[in-house]
Amino acid sequence: MKALHLNDGNTIPIVGFGTYKATEQEGIVSVQNALAHGYRLIDSAAVYDNEEAVGKGIKSSDVSREAIVVTTKLWRENLGYEQTKAAFEQSLKKLDLDYIDLYLIHWPANARNYDNWQKTNADSWRAMEELQSEGKIKSIGVSNFWEEHLKALFETAKVIPAINQIEFHPGYWQPELTRFCQENGIAVESWSPLARGKVFGNELLQAIAKKHDKSVPQICLRWITQHDVVVIPKSTTLKRIKENIDLFDFELSKDEIQQIDALPEMGFSGELPNIWPERIPT
Repeated sequence: MKALHLNDGNTIPIVGFGTYKATEQEGIVSVQNALAHGYRLIDSAAVYDNEEAVGKGIKSSDVSREAIVVTTKLWRENLGYEQTKAAFEQSLKKLDLDYIDLYLIHWPANARNYDNWQKTNADSWRAMEELQSEGKIKSIGVSNFWEEHLKALFETAKVIPAINQIEFHPGYWQPELTRFCQENGIAVESWSPLARGKVFGNELLQAIAKKHDKSVPQICLRWITQHDVVVIPKSTTLKRIKENIDLFDFELSKDEIQQIDALPEMGFSGELPNIWPERIPT
């Protein structure tokens, strides 16, 4: 499978396995199935409340730990230097691992929630830089950071984020932010790649899927990877787990990519990094 080279020298598979809402036994089995069918990137987060299940799924698989890129995330209620250190140790313990491959700030502090949001993000990042230098994290990154949050972080950061995980799907793919990240050496990773299910009824995507003899989700995921963006589809059904990684025996044409790029807004979560924890109506 294609992998992206990160700015810190590490690599990440361009297709990974998302675990949002996959908890307890279902989470363990889904991770086992994903690893058995070729996934080597597993994405979790403290707020998903499934780190223990993800860790058990990894340990009970036949795949060596060194071959797996494990991601988890710092929740926005734990921002700050000491809080970040404590939250990381808790995640490490729940996952029952010796190190984390990729640790992300899940949502940035913002002006709505912090008097000095820049310092809050910088303090969290400093803690993560230290954890990385200690060998507890291989790569550090962010999630849902807009350009304004990244530029503020650049002012104090010793390490440039390796990844920015953002909402990215047909109908809402944040092209300006994607371009800014990629121009600054920050890999982009997609969450909600199927637009919360809104892609299934789209006539353009259905027509392109029929032409390639693929499913609509496969078209969406291939479109994302052809933008050199990492994608982490989630599923607990074996058929879909296998289908979501079967993306590399076809390629979308330049015209097809442009058509998908131009789709009107659909499936937007309503979550914005400058107004959390409230969502705009969708």
